Amino acid sequence: MGLEVALWRAVAVYRFAALGYAAVLIAMNSGGPDGYEHPAGGWAVLAVMTVWTAYATFAFSDPRRRGWPLLAADMTVAMGCLLATAWVESTAHLQQGRPTLPVSWVAASVLAWAVVGAKRAGIAAAAILAVGNFLVHVFADTGVRGGPSTVNGVVLLFLAGMVVGHVVKLARDAEARLARAVELEAATRERERLARGIHDSVLQVLAMVQRRGVELGGEAAELGRMAGEQEAALRNLISIRGAPLPPPRPAAAGDPPRPGTTTDLRPLLTAYGSTTVTVSTPATPVPLAEPAAREVAAAVGAALDNVRVHCGEQARAWVLLEDDGAGEVIVSVRDDGPGMPPGRLEEAAAAGRLGVVQSIRGRIRDLNGAVVIHSAPGEGTEIEMTVPAPR
Repeated sequence: MGLEVALWRAVAVYRFAALGYAAVLIAMNSGGPDGYEHPAGGWAVLAVMTVWTAYATFAFSDPRRRGWPLLAADMTVAMGCLLATAWVESTAHLQQGRPTLPVSWVAASVLAWAVVGAKRAGIAAAAILAVGNFLVHVFADTGVRGGPSTVNGVVLLFLAGMVVGHVVKLARDAEARLARAVELEAATRERERLARGIHDSVLQVLAMVQRRGVELGGEAAELGRMAGEQEAALRNLISIRGAPLPPPRPAAAGDPPRPGTTTDLRPLLTAYGSTTVTVSTPATPVPLAEPAAREVAAAVGAALDNVRVHCGEQARAWVLLEDDGAGEVIVSVRDDGPGMPPGRLEEAAAAGRLGVVQSIRGRIRDLNGAVVIHSAPGEGTEIEMTVPAPR
């Protein structure tokens, strides 16, 4: 439910509540020696208020009708019911401070104006009704221009128009800021997704070309140097926050993102098995939503790539898949490499190396999961990824 819908529902509830209060007072003041001078007029005004309350609730629920013609009609009905008090009530009762026929029902017009036009419109509506309150005493020839009750009612109208109008403006500004924040969050997630894809493909190829070029020497060394420069430039580009995003890539014929289906995570992980990588999985299937399973497998692949890059081609790695049966899947990747000193991951992220930040942590975070990394110099590294697995 949006802000506009909530505001107009609140105004509608107020109309009916104020109508009920006015109906009770009219019924109490229609008979007896202290009743109205023209009781039938009081019932007629109540009938008009009832019909208009029903129609206004229906009309203001349609955004296409919430224009100034409807607001003007709403104010006209409220003023008419208010001024009718001068004919229905006796002069003596008005001098004693008896309230007008609609009582606080007319404040619904002030609220409606404030919702549409904010504080200024709410104050303008209150000023119009304030004139109507004093005209009641002029037409009734009470000899006064409103007692304390009239002044209090007018002050409350102005406060309602000012406060509600101001709150409406603040709420609309907050809604606009929230919408902008949601857009930025979506853009950031899309940028991180693209950065992961680039890291897993282009950057690794450029890094390999640079290493091989240095090893071969000659013209290949120059090619490797150029590849290294392009890698550094690309890393800097994808690490810039707030950079504009390219349009989403259309799905290729071989892309099978089927969000409504599940897949067994085990085959996706056992595909990484080799002479240096040992993959251990449960004997029973470990089902995950297909996009989530592919993201977990990609995160494991990124972790194994880090092992090869930083620990050497002959480094050993172990992948362990666990299903705790309570709605979580745990995948750990452990190696026998030299480990990492404290603060190494933060330095890599600052330098634009996004293997752990984006390809692993970013993927698992997008699945509402968590990543824990255990490492120390000389003790290898273990990356534990936990993702929810709704059954």
